[in-house]
Amino acid sequence: MNLSGRRESSNVDDRRRMGGKTIGGLGIGGLIIAGIIVWIMGGNPLSVLQNSNVSGLTTEQSSTYAPSAEEEELASFAKKILAGTEDVWTAEFAKMGKTYVPPKLVLFTGSVQSGCGGASSSTGPFYCSADQCVYLDLSFFMDMKKQLGADGDFAYAYVIAHEVGHHVQYLLGTLQQAHNQMSRVSETESNKISVRLELQADFYAGIWAYHDNEMFGSLEDGDIEEGLNVASKIGDDYLQKKARGYSVPDSFNHGTSAQRVKWLKKGLTTGNLNNGDTFTPSYSQL
Repeated sequence: MNLSGRRESSNVDDRRRMGGKTIGGLGIGGLIIAGIIVWIMGGNPLSVLQNSNVSGLTTEQSSTYAPSAEEEELASFAKKILAGTEDVWTAEFAKMGKTYVPPKLVLFTGSVQSGCGGASSSTGPFYCSADQCVYLDLSFFMDMKKQLGADGDFAYAYVIAHEVGHHVQYLLGTLQQAHNQMSRVSETESNKISVRLELQADFYAGIWAYHDNEMFGSLEDGDIEEGLNVASKIGDDYLQKKARGYSVPDSFNHGTSAQRVKWLKKGLTTGNLNNGDTFTPSYSQL
């Protein structure tokens, strides 16, 4: 991506030097696949620890944490992408006669306490509607590359833009409505509603990329391919097969690889919010 001369958002809470807790024993490498699955599910960030029976295996992180040059570069990148989402969604909300209130980006390392509870870096990025913040441990990008072969600046930008997409859903009331519906139906039906939510967040990530490129000429050769590649590798079917050798469609709650690619690409190619209705079509047509 071409981000030369782009501003960095100041709407960032950098907690990386505040210390925290990290997983002992298994470490992040042993949990990363399960963590990414939880990330795409949009579930309880602590579930990886609870299900792995390692929630008690924590050690205090050194308070003298010093980020590497690579991490600082990623932090600057994340702030520029957040700024881009602020510019794009401010304009898109204005078209609807609405005011966009951006989320805060919380950078952390090891673990963090959010309005939705505690979370570990191994769970991946997440959005918390309780405090309207996007939480990100920058090491997640390094693990995407190592564990999934999903690399590139636009691939990383897509992750951030997807989480901001959930904030857009919150501001538009979609997130609350979906969660209310999910609480009243069976687990299988709840998963299907979750898929609709997550695919729409993918679409919104594509919408951001389309208009960010229109505003700033940010996309370069290969960027779109990077985004579609990571979308294909964080589908429920792909991750479940990678983690345990098979997939269980009834448990899908973020969408298949093909669905994720489809909706990200739809946002990228049309730039039209009216094309992002993932709730009206039949489930088989998503």
